[in-house]
Amino acid sequence: MTVRPSALALTPLLLFLALFFGAGLYFTAQGEPMGFYQLRAPVAILPALALAVWLAHRKGLAAGDILLRGMGDPDIVLMCLIFLLAGAFAYVSSAIGAVDAVVSIGLSVIPVSMVLPGLFVLAALIALAIGSSMGTIAAVIPIALGVADASDLDTALVVGAVIGGAMFGDNLSVISDTTIAATRTQGAQMRDKFRENLKFALPASIVTVVVLALSGGSAPVEVGATDSPWLVLPYAVVLAMALAGVDVRVVLGTGIVLAGGFGIVFAEDYGVVPFVGDVWSGFEGMVEILLLSLLIGGLGALTKASGGLDWLAQRIAGFARGRRGPRAGELSIAALSTAADVFTANNTVAILVSGSIARDIAEKHGVSPRRAASMLDIFACIAQGVLPYGAQILLAASLASVSPLALAGSVYYCWILGLVTLGMLLWPRGRCARPSATTPTPRA
Repeated sequence: MTVRPSALALTPLLLFLALFFGAGLYFTAQGEPMGFYQLRAPVAILPALALAVWLAHRKGLAAGDILLRGMGDPDIVLMCLIFLLAGAFAYVSSAIGAVDAVVSIGLSVIPVSMVLPGLFVLAALIALAIGSSMGTIAAVIPIALGVADASDLDTALVVGAVIGGAMFGDNLSVISDTTIAATRTQGAQMRDKFRENLKFALPASIVTVVVLALSGGSAPVEVGATDSPWLVLPYAVVLAMALAGVDVRVVLGTGIVLAGGFGIVFAEDYGVVPFVGDVWSGFEGMVEILLLSLLIGGLGALTKASGGLDWLAQRIAGFARGRRGPRAGELSIAALSTAADVFTANNTVAILVSGSIARDIAEKHGVSPRRAASMLDIFACIAQGVLPYGAQILLAASLASVSPLALAGSVYYCWILGLVTLGMLLWPRGRCARPSATTPTPRA
């Protein structure tokens, strides 16, 4: 059954945002320190889901089936599994003193002014190796929280540095889902897309490192003694596995077992029963984000099935048709990727749903496949890194107990990447060689 594109199909997500962020801003203005936790996101999304189901039903669609398929999408389920494992690893490693041990050793050798750039670079390297921003955030955030406590740095700023590094690595990694999706939809080679991305990501990362260095503290930090330096080993193994490119599920699962084992051997008053209880406590801490991820998956599927994303793509394609030249094509692809991510809250899905239209725009405006793939991936990365309801910020916010909105403003890298990329796109350019839009390009 063919469904006509419809702007009305986008209103459920707008309703969710209005309810969740409207309530958060209202309670914050009333002086409530936890304003964004007064109306929980999984509750705020329920009216939006009801509206989306009703709109889909009006179009003759099997709304219930679409909702369940969206919630049961393999990417969504994998994300939920990562949430659970990340929560358990963070809770167990903190309970046994592993995080304190890592922070104690780290702060004893790294100046406080370089802590933020160090966390950014560490997260970038891990994400580049494993191709997963989610796995990187899950592995590094516990360390970042310990650093924030010990160095008296702002928690949102510290966590934002980690998210930024994770998005940098995920955007460039050749094994990232977003890279694979972008290159395949545009018919580009991975190495060409990597080189194209690096033109924008490298300057943005350098500026980010400088900004983070200037944002760090300068006062000396008192580093407390750790119970046992052996407690560092579970984290060292986890980071080494992550850098080696091991699957994030294996990394986190191994980390949980190692942390529990080392805690039983080296930590005082720690045994099997506390370990099992801490694993469950970690799971409990992820319930809210897990529920929200499932429900957002269903909402995104209903929005797509009802023609919302098709309408959005048509509007942007119409803008592109009214203008000519590579610059107009690149900006149109950027807008298409950003808008798709805002309405799906998943950068891989955003690239997949907008890929064919982006390729048409690229061919009509003389944009090379590698450039089109780069624009798709970069702007999906930018939007995903600052979306308060995106999986990356939701995971970090759950682990750090910080408002998602506060984190969104602290991911400096994504904001800087957006400014740098737009500046380079709008900068007057001379003649530069581009592959002809009609030249066949082998798929990656």
